[in-house]
Amino acid sequence: MGKRRRVAERRKTRPAVLGGMCAVVVIGAGVAVYALYDGGAAAEDRTQSTSATADGKAVKTGPLTAAEVRTAATAFLTAWQQGDVARAATATDDASAATALLTGYTKDAHLKDVQVTPGTGTGAEVPFSVRATVSYKGVSKPLAYDSALTVVRAASDGEPVVGWHAAVLHPDLKDGDTLVTGESGTPPVTALDRNGGKLTTAAYPSLGTVLDGLREKYGKVAGGKAGVELRVVRGKESKKAKLSDKTLLELSKGTPGTVRTTLSASLQAAAERQVAASQRASVVVLRPSTGEVLAVANTSRGFNTALQGSLAPGSTMKVITSSLLIEKGLAAADKSHPCPKTFTYGGWKFHNDDDFEIKGGTFKASFARSCNTAFISQAGKLDNDDLTQQAQQVFGLSRNDWAIGVPTFDGSVPVQSAAQMAASLIGQGGVRMNPLNMASVAATVKAGVFRQPYLVSPSVDHRKLATTSRTMSAGTLSQLRELMQYTAAYGTAAQAMSGLGPDYGAKTGSAEVDGQKKPNGWFTAYRGDLAAAGVVQAGGHGGDTAGPIVAALLRAGG
Repeated sequence: MGKRRRVAERRKTRPAVLGGMCAVVVIGAGVAVYALYDGGAAAEDRTQSTSATADGKAVKTGPLTAAEVRTAATAFLTAWQQGDVARAATATDDASAATALLTGYTKDAHLKDVQVTPGTGTGAEVPFSVRATVSYKGVSKPLAYDSALTVVRAASDGEPVVGWHAAVLHPDLKDGDTLVTGESGTPPVTALDRNGGKLTTAAYPSLGTVLDGLREKYGKVAGGKAGVELRVVRGKESKKAKLSDKTLLELSKGTPGTVRTTLSASLQAAAERQVAASQRASVVVLRPSTGEVLAVANTSRGFNTALQGSLAPGSTMKVITSSLLIEKGLAAADKSHPCPKTFTYGGWKFHNDDDFEIKGGTFKASFARSCNTAFISQAGKLDNDDLTQQAQQVFGLSRNDWAIGVPTFDGSVPVQSAAQMAASLIGQGGVRMNPLNMASVAATVKAGVFRQPYLVSPSVDHRKLATTSRTMSAGTLSQLRELMQYTAAYGTAAQAMSGLGPDYGAKTGSAEVDGQKKPNGWFTAYRGDLAAAGVVQAGGHGGDTAGPIVAALLRAGG
């Protein structure tokens, strides 16, 4: 319906065990206050120690005990529920920031009758549920949500206090954001698909952030009238991250304006189904001939990784690198090309998957099998800014000038040197992309020219779409298509792309991430007048994880 996502008004309030503690109701000053008591002495049997500051003052150190977590959490939650801002703020490690937000909770967000119920905790973290009433100019509605706090030791004396972040007050808040109830300022919008059908989060859960972005950009020009709502108003840091304001509760309906998008309802539904089968998947589908965005889907609803993610793209970056090497005469599809087991550059030793090698093979064979050393071996023949210029001038990336109709991250290919520059050639180092960016790469290869993706037609608001300063030569383009087609037919993408030829091309990728047991799996491909890219975070090889998602959507789109 073009509305922003709401916090569900639900939660059963009941006492719950909290790390050896239990919540019980204590009636005081006419307010139901939840206190905590210890369920067993064993939780207290921990070693405590102290250290001294420069002025000789003792500072508590060591792990927090259950009693300390209980005391700090109770002090904060009780004071908050009783409306004692000063006492609640002093129970945190940032009294100034807590005071400002807790004061705004009542004065700006118009929330009253707050009831807080702690839940089952783990270590120093204490989850809790909140029930309150939003009351504004004679209109009231209940609000319910879940949040959590973490107890830490204060830097000054080591006493247990609540580690303050805005998310403690409400999980949708980032530090610097505020809660406000009033006229929305931005009228709601009804978003339509390309055929005039309504797009709602109920039907398409992935579109929550997209609808937020559409409202923020087009609400005032789409002909609607603002209503009254409780919303998150983003601060400076959130705006830098391109996060949109978010409606939490609507007290009175506004009159929505209408915004038509390029999305295909059938492909959007198919994309939603595909990502739902993975824990952390994202995908985008484009039309190469126009740049129209046909589908955007994410498993996670809180952040739009498909449009705003910033992830190393792994070997899918080799599409751009290959175009560079071919243009510079450093590689050709059917000419021999080195693919040793390892190659050292800039002090780093680069490996192929399982240290495979291709003896006497062609560049096409190295591309299809995703040989890292075939690309790293050419690093010494390139200038540090060659890859950056290729990405910007031919593929329209890394310039921060796309205007698709909602917030996006437009890729980053920074100028680097030595080993980091070499790593960039295979989509590691400082290179960062998302499925929108990599779908655009595949679309550029298919169309032969960069067409900036867009989700709302530029005719709606007369905005200017990004363009590039040059295109690939006919010879480079022909070879690049040959590489991607061969990979789709016989290389690492063959299993996923089976039966989709002959007018197709693909590239797989895997990107190692520190702390992850499995790499992020990437896949970018085109078929006919469709291009798509997807990533499954911590999923493994792209051909096995993101590949089936992308291929299914290329098949669904005919």
